Amino acid sequence: MTLLLSGRPGETVHTATVHGGTASVRVLDPVADLDLVHAWVTHRGSGFWGLGGLSRDELRSTYAFVDSLETHHAFLLCWEGEPFVLLQTYDPAHDPVGETYPVAEGDVGLHFLLGAKPAAPVSAWAVLGVVLESFVYAAPAARRVVVEPDADNVAAVARVQRLGFELGPRVLVGTKRAQLAFQSREAARAMADAAGRARGTR
Repeated sequence: MTLLLSGRPGETVHTATVHGGTASVRVLDPVADLDLVHAWVTHRGSGFWGLGGLSRDELRSTYAFVDSLETHHAFLLCWEGEPFVLLQTYDPAHDPVGETYPVAEGDVGLHFLLGAKPAAPVSAWAVLGVVLESFVYAAPAARRVVVEPDADNVAAVARVQRLGFELGPRVLVGTKRAQLAFQSREAARAMADAAGRARGTR
């Protein structure tokens, strides 16, 4: 069964209705989206993302490589057509994080970077919570989402807890001291229901 959903660069692969507006997930295009993503990852508040030292050419090559993989995918989460989150999904069994804990069947790794605030008065975290449940868990094999924010990034750790993640151990992922956290399909559904959303169409 499919663990990770994806598509062609630039393709919108999912939409959902949140608080009367439209959230959509678009596959990152390493060329067309380069200026936007480079501005996000090099922003002074994005140091924990770890790509701030890359040139535009290096960043394009990085995401072109990601696009070539079946185990790692990158997306832009949009609100009313405007991107505001860089979203990456991956198979932990094929990633360094998988060496730090016992990977369970159905685990999906997730990275997300808030690049901008949605233009409309809607909570970015409400939108992300809905998309986790309606997109990431739409993959038939997906059972649990795993995140590993930098343990020193207090704000990021608090955010994942607000999204229904339970904290696990602190581990070393490469040279990063990471805080593992896990969200079940049931927890994601509860968070999406609490957001009061009406499901859109894919």
